[in-house]
Amino acid sequence: MSKSSGIKQTDRQLFAVIGYTILAILACLCIIPFILILSSSLTEESSIVVKGFQFFPSEFSLEAYQILFKYPDQMLKAYTVTILVTAVGTALGLLLTAMTAYCISRRDFKWRNHFSFFFFFTTLFNGGLVPWYLLMVNYLHLKDTPLALILPLLLNVFYIIVMKSFMSAIPEAITESAKIDGAGDFLIFIRLILPLSKPALATIGLFLALGYWNDWYNALLFISDQNLMPLQYYLYKMLGNMDGMRKAMMGSGAVVTTIIPTEGLKMAMTIVASGPILIAYPFVQKYFVQGLTIGAVKG
Repeated sequence: MSKSSGIKQTDRQLFAVIGYTILAILACLCIIPFILILSSSLTEESSIVVKGFQFFPSEFSLEAYQILFKYPDQMLKAYTVTILVTAVGTALGLLLTAMTAYCISRRDFKWRNHFSFFFFFTTLFNGGLVPWYLLMVNYLHLKDTPLALILPLLLNVFYIIVMKSFMSAIPEAITESAKIDGAGDFLIFIRLILPLSKPALATIGLFLALGYWNDWYNALLFISDQNLMPLQYYLYKMLGNMDGMRKAMMGSGAVVTTIIPTEGLKMAMTIVASGPILIAYPFVQKYFVQGLTIGAVKG
């Protein structure tokens, strides 16, 4: 082994050691908040008030989870609504986003610049909250329907632009050769473009799923039926009721012998609400970075 190659190998090893050390520190910094949340959700409320948030429960308690699952039927309904809305909304959103991006990425599509301008224009100007609410409730009659939770998040212009940039990088020779073999546009889109766009589909699919899973605002506006409440809105209402009860008891001047676990309940809600969606991340992780970087560097 020559001297120069030995120096290069030493440099690589040193770089690997420094890189892995920094990544390990960053990973620990990312995990610390989750440990604090989990520990606080399992800690007695009085201990949190006196000692603050700790990495390990000083006084173990499951009271926050007992309150959270006091009505398991309602919790199960909220989970079911959220899972169905997330699955249907993500699938439809991905299909529409990919089809729209494919159309405006094709150079032989005459109106692609006009449609691109239309999509971009809507990111700068819109009708506002009141016209949107009137449209959804008075004209489309979507109040207290699952579509009120699906339609508002179905298409996102940023996702269309990212997908268009990704599809524009696919060589045109692929589609041209398919056309020579007699394939139509829809067949080319299904058989060639979608399989080649897996990184972008996985990335945007994860964003769409996160958006649907964490959405409570649309339920606040359009859902009053208890059976159609998604998980986030159900937890939001429960926390509001608990907080209102605590303030009412303090305002009445009554002697309170029971401590309502407000802080512990917040942490338990975070665990219940964020746990399932974290399971989806490892399945799309290998496509995530590639999808983001390609969409970021192409204009």
